[in-house]
Order: sequence, then C-alpha cells, then structure tokens
Amino acid sequence: MKIKVTQAKLSKALNNVSRIAIGKVTLPILNNVLIRVDNKKVSLVTTNLDMAVVDFLPVSSSEDGVVTVPAKLLAEFVSNLPKGETIEIEAKDTKVTITAGKYSSTINGALADDFPELPEINEKDAVVYKIGVDEFKHSVGQVAIASSNDLTRPALTGVYFNTNNNTLAIAATDGYRLAEKKLIDKVESEVKAIVPASSLQEVLRSINDDMEEVEISFNEDLVRFRLGEVEIISKLIDASFPDYQKLIPKDNNIKVTLNRDELVRVTKLAALFARSVGGSIICETKAPDTFSVKSIANEFGENDSKIETKVEVEGRVNLNSRFLIDALNALEEKEIEFSFSDRIAPIILKNKKSNNYTHIVMPLNS
Repeated sequence: MKIKVTQAKLSKALNNVSRIAIGKVTLPILNNVLIRVDNKKVSLVTTNLDMAVVDFLPVSSSEDGVVTVPAKLLAEFVSNLPKGETIEIEAKDTKVTITAGKYSSTINGALADDFPELPEINEKDAVVYKIGVDEFKHSVGQVAIASSNDLTRPALTGVYFNTNNNTLAIAATDGYRLAEKKLIDKVESEVKAIVPASSLQEVLRSINDDMEEVEISFNEDLVRFRLGEVEIISKLIDASFPDYQKLIPKDNNIKVTLNRDELVRVTKLAALFARSVGGSIICETKAPDTFSVKSIANEFGENDSKIETKVEVEGRVNLNSRFLIDALNALEEKEIEFSFSDRIAPIILKNKKSNNYTHIVMPLNS
C-alpha cells in the first residue's frame, strides 16, 4: 500500500477519524485507524463498535493495499510535520513508513484482518433526508441539551428523529425537560429512530466551513450522516421513545410575552441566591403588568426581579433555574412566549414569531 498526500489534507482527515479510536484497552485494534487504498480511492476508518467514522481522502498518487496504524500516534505525528509538506505513506506487511522531506518514521501497524467489519447502510431500503449544515448544527444543539446521561434509560440518551403530519422533527427529553425542533416540512418518507446523542456530537465536531449539506440515511438499526468526504455511521438505540406529543400541554391559559435577554438576566440573578436550594426559583405573573422571577429566601438572602409585560391571568410556578436558562439560550428571537396553567403543570417556551421550536420544563415541587 502506498499513498502520497499533502500534510494539510492528511492531518484534517486524521483529526476527523481519530477521536473515537482512543482508549480501547480491551480490544487494542480499535485504537487503530484503517487505511485502505482501493482503485485509487483512499479511506481512513475508525470504529468503537457503536459508531464508525470514514474520511475519503483525496491523494495525488496511490497503490492499492490496506493496513491499520495506531490512530493517536499517526495523527500527532502528522500534525507536527511542517505545513505544506507532501507526505508519502508506504506499508509493507505491518511496517508503515512515513516520509515528508527530511522527516521519516516507521510505525508498527497491525494486519487489517482483525479490524471489525464496518456496518453498511442498505441503499435500496434507506430513508434519506437532506438538510443544510448550519440548520442541522443549530437544531441538534437546541434539542440535544434536553437529552439524558442516565444509561439505565437508554431511550432518553438519544435524539428522536420522527415524522408526523409529513414533517420531520427531532426531540429529546431527560424526564425533567423536553425539546422539539421541526426540521423539514412536506416529507414523503417516514422514520422513527433514536440516534445516540454521543453520535450526534461526533457529527457536529466533524462539520467544517466547507460543508453545505448533511445527508441522513436511516435503515432499521443504523443511521449514516454524510458530510462531504466524511461519513459517520452509528447504531440506533434499540428502545421506545416516549409519546412526547402527549407531554406537551395544549391548554395553557397563562401566557406572557417577554424579552428573552431580560429574562435570562433576571433568571441568572435569582439563580445566584438559589444555589443552596437546588437552583429553585419562582416565576410569577401579576396583573396587569408584572412578571417576576425570585429566589426562595435562604441563608444567602433573597432576590426579586420584575419585568414589565401585559398580564391577563395570574399564577406562579417553581422551576430549576439552570433548565430555564438552557431553554432560553436555545431560543433565537428577541421576544419569546412563556406559558403555563398552574404550579404543577409544565411550562412551554417558544419563539414569539416562529413556531418550529418548543421547549418544555417541568415544575419543581412547591
């Protein structure tokens, strides 16, 4: 096997694939990157068995072959070579020689026979969606904040891709909050799939300024994200996601319009005094024109901040200040709608004008 490629291109590709190939002591081959040259097409591949990352590398010349090399060592070696150098990699059995100008090293690789076989998407049966990179990145960020880290509830550790009324949406919940973003309208194919949040984070880290579109392909148990020359293939979470539409209140009668930045500010002020009570704050509406955010009195003191807005129905609700701030930071518009029905019901946060993002926060016991 032999390839010739620029330092910049190789370093970028190794950076894309090497993140998931570190620290697997039980199966050492997973610490390696598979380098395959087949009919002048070069691919770099890593996997952790739950996810695989493939980067198709443009090269100036090549000879067919395949080998695996410690990913971290190769990535760090290449990144420290002078920028602008042309790198030549040649493998003979498991000995991999890397040459760049006056720099040369030989790395002990391993046979590719022990490298796990990569999962493949069945193109014929795949459900495929395409979305702009910026919209995808922003939307996943808005929703993934509500996913859980509790591995005993696997369905909640992912982001749920689902279609309803010909709209593709993504949703996540940890049981205390829920976020939903509508991605694509007028879709013809249907999907219900939970993608691990960790896999989506890897997709986001792989996005760069040169990429314009994400192609998402679903099979029964796999998803593939294609971003230019990079592919990320992940297992889906084999679990049932909650019927989250039933969790979204339909009859909140207490609704106020608030300036998002101002609400963030007063919530942060109240949170300073709420540290000893688990971040618990009180949001209250008082007719005709007051929305207040206050902390519960404790040894640090108390805080009560007011925002002027039109109030028709009075009420109050206890919330986790961090969850409220997370939700507000995910909203984009200057004005947002804050609604609830009583102190034991969830609140709903939405942008005032657009209706494609919904964030729900469960109340705390009051």
